[in-house]
Amino acid sequence: NHFFVLFIPNPKMIIGVPKEIKPNENRVGLTPAGANELVKKGHKVFIQAGAGVGSGFPDDQYTDAGATILPTAEQVYATGEMIIKVKEPIAAEYDLIKDNHLIFTYFHFAASEPLTRAMMARGAVCLAYETVELADHRLPLLVPMSEVAGRMSVQEGAKYLEKPMGGRGILLGGVPGVEPARVLVIGAGIVGSQAAKMAAGLGASVTIMDVNLDRLRHLADIMPPNVHTVYSNEFNIRRYLKESDLVIGAVLIPGAKAPHLVTRDMLKLMKPGAVIVDVAIDQGGCVETCRPTTHDNPTYVVDEVIHYCVANIPGAVPCTSTVALTNCTLPYAVQLANKGWRRACAENPALKAGLNMVHGKIVYKGVAEAWDLPYTPVESVLASDGSSATTS
Repeated sequence: NHFFVLFIPNPKMIIGVPKEIKPNENRVGLTPAGANELVKKGHKVFIQAGAGVGSGFPDDQYTDAGATILPTAEQVYATGEMIIKVKEPIAAEYDLIKDNHLIFTYFHFAASEPLTRAMMARGAVCLAYETVELADHRLPLLVPMSEVAGRMSVQEGAKYLEKPMGGRGILLGGVPGVEPARVLVIGAGIVGSQAAKMAAGLGASVTIMDVNLDRLRHLADIMPPNVHTVYSNEFNIRRYLKESDLVIGAVLIPGAKAPHLVTRDMLKLMKPGAVIVDVAIDQGGCVETCRPTTHDNPTYVVDEVIHYCVANIPGAVPCTSTVALTNCTLPYAVQLANKGWRRACAENPALKAGLNMVHGKIVYKGVAEAWDLPYTPVESVLASDGSSATTS
């Protein structure tokens, strides 16, 4: 007897990478190295002209890697099945998104009801970097940008403490005979620990707060002696705000709105010219008086306290940020391209956790709860039959 095996190759994915158009956003969703990996696996990659220039990748590097350059975002969206971005779509991009698209990017839906409703209306599959979650609850696609944002929060905070920038006029690390600035970091995750490390390295006196005692014990063991750990509660926050020159908000509840741990009435406790950097602003912010700002106009003042609330802090250092981000996102993008989103998410629980919206249905509970919208369990959409390349 002769047995014949019929080999049916996986459907190949058409991948589109548009240029980011959020103000001062120079990162790009795919590097030439990433494009090369996808092309080698038989996929087609289309890059909008100039998309990588801000990160140090001219168009010819993409063409050398096997990608095709398209002049406009409209052409990229019209051609692509999987759209790989960095930041959430903004209003000018909403109409370009179709129900046959898989959009792989940061979304932060819990911080924006208009974005949430717009993506529901467009009917695309929205897979959010920030909620891809491993079995041990680590967020692998949030980590690299959290590392950058945590480090930059201290860099920016130190700048705005300078008198010409409106700050108190204090040097973060002090000098011999003059005490250093006092830095309060609220939240001891990746952002918080990186901020504490940077502030300590510059010589500041650092206090880092969290409700996770195991995390505080770990940081107490590994941080230098000028970093002190304190349990986070309202009483302690009020106490330490009084003496802090720089406050870093680094609180995260994955996929959900950040809680307001610093309220409006607490600002009166702070010194005039003190600085708040709310890194949690892309999830709504953990400081009640914070609202999103841009790199063009990054700060504003409330009750004599400078607020720095840029929602895409890592966008200021795109040559670092793009490579750090795509090192982590590319393996997941390859899985999505090779298998289609439905099979990839069914086989990889981390990717399944990244699904926020599927054809108008919210499948991530934190997003539904943030805006009191209907929630559909993700298992029910994975069990449905799909026929297109992006729903296979």
